[in-house]
Amino acid sequence: MIKFKYILFTTLMIVFASCAKQKTVTEKDIHIIPKPVELKLTEGRFDFTGTTSFVVVNDEQKHLAESFINTFEKASGWKLNTTTKKPNTNFVSFNIDNNLSKEEYKLVVNKDHIEITAKGHAGFLYALETIRQLLPEQIESNKVVSNTDWHIPALTIQDKPRFVYRGLMLDLSRHFFDKSYIEATIDRLAMLKMNVLHLHLVDDQGWRIEIKKYPKLTEVGAWRVDQEDVIWNARLSVDPDEKGTYGGFLTQEELKDIVKYAATKNIEIIPEIEMPAHVSCAIAAYPELACFNQRIGVPSGGVWPITDIYCAGKESTFEFLQNVLDEVMVIFPSQYIHIGGDEATKTNWEKCPHCQKRMQDEGLENVRELQSYFVKRMEKYINSKDKKLIGWDEILEGGLAPEATVMSWRGTEGGIEASQQGHDVIMTPQSHCYFDHYQGPQNEEPLAFGGYTPLSKVYQFDPVVDAMSPEQAKHILGGQANLWAEYIPTTQQSEYMIFPRLAAMAEVLWSPKEARNWDDFTTRLPSLLERYDYLGINYSKSAYLVAASSTADLEHKQVKVVLKNEFPNADIRYVLDDKNLGEQSTKYTDSIAIKETTILKASLFKEDKPVGKVFTDTIQFHKAVGNTLNFKTPYNENYKGDGPLSLVNILRGSKNFHDGQWQAWLVDDMEVVIDLEKIQSINQVTVGSLENQGSGIYFPTAIKVFISNDGISYKEVGAIERPFAINSNSELKDFIISFEKSNVRFVKVIASNLKKSPKGEDSWLFVDEILVE
Repeated sequence: MIKFKYILFTTLMIVFASCAKQKTVTEKDIHIIPKPVELKLTEGRFDFTGTTSFVVVNDEQKHLAESFINTFEKASGWKLNTTTKKPNTNFVSFNIDNNLSKEEYKLVVNKDHIEITAKGHAGFLYALETIRQLLPEQIESNKVVSNTDWHIPALTIQDKPRFVYRGLMLDLSRHFFDKSYIEATIDRLAMLKMNVLHLHLVDDQGWRIEIKKYPKLTEVGAWRVDQEDVIWNARLSVDPDEKGTYGGFLTQEELKDIVKYAATKNIEIIPEIEMPAHVSCAIAAYPELACFNQRIGVPSGGVWPITDIYCAGKESTFEFLQNVLDEVMVIFPSQYIHIGGDEATKTNWEKCPHCQKRMQDEGLENVRELQSYFVKRMEKYINSKDKKLIGWDEILEGGLAPEATVMSWRGTEGGIEASQQGHDVIMTPQSHCYFDHYQGPQNEEPLAFGGYTPLSKVYQFDPVVDAMSPEQAKHILGGQANLWAEYIPTTQQSEYMIFPRLAAMAEVLWSPKEARNWDDFTTRLPSLLERYDYLGINYSKSAYLVAASSTADLEHKQVKVVLKNEFPNADIRYVLDDKNLGEQSTKYTDSIAIKETTILKASLFKEDKPVGKVFTDTIQFHKAVGNTLNFKTPYNENYKGDGPLSLVNILRGSKNFHDGQWQAWLVDDMEVVIDLEKIQSINQVTVGSLENQGSGIYFPTAIKVFISNDGISYKEVGAIERPFAINSNSELKDFIISFEKSNVRFVKVIASNLKKSPKGEDSWLFVDEILVE
């Protein structure tokens, strides 16, 4: 009897403890990304246990269940089972409903069982991904996590995508990524219910797909001379006889494996085989593909303009491309083949006798129409193989191929035009969809292509433009994020540029437009980021960074600093005078007025603790602030800085040389005289400069400082020399010239321009501030 009472008491205590742990769940506790179409909470929860089973009726369902079970086992230590016979309780069942659309699903979570209803594979997969996000973040752990309750709230979800095309493009040409990384990316796409991976397999800098009929495409075209220590657009042209050592390619068997794996995740792999431009690698392998049989090397870096393109006049060109596509289409069962079609500079076509004859024979008026002929001819061949052609929006030029789908990247105008003509469109404008752009303050970010596409801007993207008619909107298949890889040398950096921006893109393309809300998205995002931590994904934390914008009031000799980051109602706090950030920091509410040299530190706070990297800036006042400047050679009209006094306005430039704080000289040296307005004692001059060799911006090769009391007779007091050196980064640098303390009124500074880059191009000299102390 005593033993029975003890057991009863213990059982009741466990029940009471369990009940006490169950808190009331609200929709704010649900952190699914992308947000479901409809979600309704009910009472209670479903607890996964070691005996939970999955009820399946076919091998496809069993495979999906086992994939989920394997994930669950790593984190929980429980090996769940599958069965064809439904138990009385504690199970997850798959139900088929052919009336649902392909990717639609219904998820009903009860206290004792879960029901998933879908038409087939895609819907069941996405339902399981939703369950995964309902479970604690620890589900992503690759080792057993103790003290975790594996339960999800009781609810009903009905869900389906807004757009049928939800894609990501990986550029494998500029920097090569192997099979394992591609498959890892496929997993992460599926997690966000994305369904297309577009592989950019061909570009000037590398041919990345094995073509057995043309072995030189990978023997020669897949390898380039290694200039990885030089910034992309500063790399030198290469000798065609110099052997390439950087590169790689995917075999046909590897690609077949990738395609097969992607199919298990409901992801279509679309290959891109560029034509007629972006094909230097192919011409390097087979010079006869070009108009003049010119021998070239595979470029190691940027190429502009792109003049080495396929000859549109030779029949052998089309024979080559058809043979290539025959092998490509065996590997990829996708409904689409992407042929590029962008950025072809057609100067060779205008001179080529083969191309001119083609134009005459076909009655073509200009080379734009010749490109249209090229694309239409290739489309006809692709269509004959029961495939559809996709091209970048340049394929509109000269007349669009009859059945082509347009990928609109130069804004949305190409998509609008194509939809007006009745063509299907995938929207991917640079402004919102190019993930090679910066996503945070450039001073804090790894080197990127340019532009600024933060997380919040991606979330603002909508593939359907307001100006479109309902009929046009029907032709918008969806959207795509693009990661061009000129500045992406590693998988770590690739992850950094993709995540979490891809989460914002996923919600844009899946969730109903009216359900999207940035404030709400930002409350769900931390849960996803915690999952990425468990998965070891090197995601960017740029959205948390505090950024500053400053204005100078030279009349009153003060600077006003505005702080912000991407999150609404962000708790930003700051300190001055190099104090430590902590609970006593000042909460930021309005611009900060600074009147003397000081160090400013700021951070986003959460639960009274700094979150992410601390913003630090030194606002430095000096003796030349607001004083008159006289230039021997005016600064360039394109880079005027903040006006005539920009070099003495206290405000410093950033690595973004379009930020309005840089004055610049093209080829010319900078020679400027500062009038201190009265005799002052000084012993140091600092010149702030920028180098970005890929953009043609170089540090000064020498700086000299002169002083005078009358503005006529000058004495040199200091100089430094800095010979040109390769620099693969964008870099800010203060050049300091110190000298004996002197009483002076006028200071002359001469900074020498490199004048010509190693490539023989005119060079820029950029200066943001001259500090006199």
